[in-house]
Amino acid sequence: MSTQTGKKAVHFGAGNIGRGFVAEFLHKSGYEVIFADVMDSIINALQKASSYEVTEIGGEGEHKNTITNYRAINSKTHEPDVIKEISSADIVTCAVGPNILKFIAPVIAKGIAGRAEGTKPLAVIACENAIGATDTLAGFIRDPKSTPADKLEEYNKRVCYANSAIDRIVPGQDADAGLNVKIESFYEWVVDKTPFEKYGYPDIKGVKWVDNLKPYIERKLFTVNTGHAAAAYHGYHQGKKTIFDALSDKGIHEQVSKALKETSRLIVDKHGISEQEQAAYVQKIIQRISNPYLEDVVERVGRAPLRKLSRKERFIGPASELMERGQSVEALLGAIEVAFRFQNVEGDEESVELAKILKEHGAKDATAKITGLEASHPLFEKVESIVAKVQKA
Repeated sequence: MSTQTGKKAVHFGAGNIGRGFVAEFLHKSGYEVIFADVMDSIINALQKASSYEVTEIGGEGEHKNTITNYRAINSKTHEPDVIKEISSADIVTCAVGPNILKFIAPVIAKGIAGRAEGTKPLAVIACENAIGATDTLAGFIRDPKSTPADKLEEYNKRVCYANSAIDRIVPGQDADAGLNVKIESFYEWVVDKTPFEKYGYPDIKGVKWVDNLKPYIERKLFTVNTGHAAAAYHGYHQGKKTIFDALSDKGIHEQVSKALKETSRLIVDKHGISEQEQAAYVQKIIQRISNPYLEDVVERVGRAPLRKLSRKERFIGPASELMERGQSVEALLGAIEVAFRFQNVEGDEESVELAKILKEHGAKDATAKITGLEASHPLFEKVESIVAKVQKA
């Protein structure tokens, strides 16, 4: 729904991905961006500044973009203001992390309830590193705790939910960066266009609209995210500082390449992508994550190991499907082992929790709790033996 000033987007999550990727796209597409976040420091800084810079870094050098035409609202202290903005917005996006979706859902639900009848449906697109993140968010919004059951059918007509796959590396930022964001020049933002068949999809420059999103999501998650995290965990285990340092090590480079050969078999077999196309994609990804100018430290890339070791994520997800197909997962198991060794890392709560779980539970219980694998699954015993090995170390 357009406002007097033009198109409007409400974006939850004013972190580096939100400011440097999603908001940049929306800004270039002519949207006023309303940032909603609970972090006082970021919101206060955005409210005081009329602009910030996004620096794109690639092999060809740097390119700077200035982002303007935005406002910022503290959704913790000024929730009614966020709800009001959603009620008249064209788009709601988010980059908050999969575990936070349940907290923003009630606010979005109230915004949907406040939309005038007969207006174009609100487009809701979650921009998270997770399969079906918008479906997950929609589930929380439709929950009776957020939307009354007797209003669900009516409110569903006021919104279109579309899953998306995002791919852009946002490295660690300089200590004095402030609101400015450093980001790689390569990007991919793919969105399912089928929910918008009746009304037309939103005008967002740079987005690739597709009929079948799943191949893009799984190829990205099981190549970019698997490779990036594998390099981080192997690198951390061997005392490397950055992803560039890790992949400059012949042994680590070989282990990451082997893991991506395994996930490539799944992608090729499952989605009909040619071996040549996938091999070229893998090569490009390794070049991207090896970019020395990104200066991406292994602790940053490896953070949140519990999520990354979960059932549908970058290691257990492809490994479980490959095992079901009777194929080898040795390199993935190697990455899983060093991921389990990513414990008690300063500044990362999940690595502390991982260490606690491994200390307080036996190998079988810890495997089930962390990975979500069923004890009867063919991958379970292999992971259980890894857990037992890590616990003895």
